[in-house]
Amino acid sequence: MKKIQDAVKAGEFFRRLSVTMITVCMISGCASRHHMAPMETSGSDALGEQVVVAVSTEPSTLDPCQGWGHGNTPLIQSTLIKYNEEMQFENDIAETYSLDETGRIWTFRLRDDARFTDGEAVTAEDVVFTFETAKAAQASVDLTFLEKAEAVNDTTVTFLLSRPTSVFLNTAASVGIIPAHAYGADYGTNPVGSGPWKLVQWNPQEQLILEANEDYYGTVPSIKKVTIVFMAEDAAFAAVQAGQVDVALTAATLADREIDGYHLARVSSVDNRGFTLPVLPNAGRVTQSGYPIGNNVTCNLEIRKAIAYAIDREFVAEAALDGFAAPCYSENDGMPWNNPEVVIDTDVDYAKKLLADAGWADTDGDGIVEKDGTAAAFTVLYPSGDSVRQAVALAAAEQVEQIGIRITVEGTSWDDLAKRMFSDGVMMGWGAANPYESYCLYQSGGAFRDDFYNPEGYQSEKTDNYLSAAMESLTTEDAYGNWRLAQWDGETGTCMKGMCPWVWIVNVDHLYYVRDGLDIGRQQLHPHGASMPLLQNLNEWRWNPQ
Repeated sequence: MKKIQDAVKAGEFFRRLSVTMITVCMISGCASRHHMAPMETSGSDALGEQVVVAVSTEPSTLDPCQGWGHGNTPLIQSTLIKYNEEMQFENDIAETYSLDETGRIWTFRLRDDARFTDGEAVTAEDVVFTFETAKAAQASVDLTFLEKAEAVNDTTVTFLLSRPTSVFLNTAASVGIIPAHAYGADYGTNPVGSGPWKLVQWNPQEQLILEANEDYYGTVPSIKKVTIVFMAEDAAFAAVQAGQVDVALTAATLADREIDGYHLARVSSVDNRGFTLPVLPNAGRVTQSGYPIGNNVTCNLEIRKAIAYAIDREFVAEAALDGFAAPCYSENDGMPWNNPEVVIDTDVDYAKKLLADAGWADTDGDGIVEKDGTAAAFTVLYPSGDSVRQAVALAAAEQVEQIGIRITVEGTSWDDLAKRMFSDGVMMGWGAANPYESYCLYQSGGAFRDDFYNPEGYQSEKTDNYLSAAMESLTTEDAYGNWRLAQWDGETGTCMKGMCPWVWIVNVDHLYYVRDGLDIGRQQLHPHGASMPLLQNLNEWRWNPQ
């Protein structure tokens, strides 16, 4: 593990230098130039009614039709339904919902006491307007299957789909309802909603301030003011040391520090890291964008599976991320639609046998097996500057070398990665609260597109049939059953036991320093990205009596 240790030592020096400089800057007055004054009135000083949260990612908009809240709770807006802590559906502004026998018509009946913060009632017309606007925007909300939305009356809305689409419920759980009467070009920066929070102020690249919606139809938040500040992890760590924030997203390399007045919250996630491995040989093909397809090493199933079985995921989590991660076996570990049979044990002997049985042998004594003149060596890319992906890739590569496979880990730009991901391995990261992600990752028609979902080129008629059946199921239970079969049906599937287009390695923990006395509630299993998922249950946060 020397390469990892050397990288960590080098990174540690610059990290300590960075933290020292940031801390000095804040003490000497830099904080005031970055509008950090609101953080001085947090915690008990605000009588338990305020909280300051430091996260690394700032939203680009607060407009649900442009992607705000997609995959998370939109905070300011209500949704038709929502997820609970167990990732099961619950009603939000919809009191009931049903699907007809054709699987194409969904009917939602709305509660009659939901109001926007301007006092206007939330009606079925607003729901129709929201979904029509979101579909027309063609942003991150996929509503291509929606043919028509119609308000039957003020509290009843129907959706006609072009085909049965089980993930419509998952989509409905993340699309915030907007007011038809108050929607315009500036809505993304000045939103009106009916959720538990309302926007007070947004200073781009600095902070976003929310206040509790006292007229909310649900449980009104006990915390009345939330200031969300946008900081890199080192700056957030310094702010915690200075006692200027109540909650701060942190990194595994910083999370082992004890800070008086704070404790570390470790939240499990489906925020995965793993290798994509091209499944076709290099036969001179190119994508529609002209990028080369295929790899003459990873196209061999025994190579991909040997890598999967050779990696000790617990060890990688400890060596690369100080133990702040969990072994990963699929794109949706822990989700209700995941197949528990995808779990594999580390088995180096089995990995070596897979290679030997397929004719791979180290005939020249260089430690790398070869077959028909091709050495088992290839490159795995990661985006430069992403220390987590780099550390995980290096740790996995060192373990794989013990079975005679050499992986060269290379950092590069996203632009370069996007051109080479069809012919090189990539340390990717996914993880969503929607099984539609599995469809995007493995459906044959999505292979070799520029959207990062299926650059390895996995294509299988059998998998396609399971994925289509999952999408067309008329009940959640049937849909989940087919999602599981796509992963592993006892003989084959997308998992590492099967065709292994991915080698999944770890799910990273999401880590936060939290001021003592602040209860951030029971967190849902977090999807990819550690900033917005933290806030999904913000209306349940509270200060404990001191």
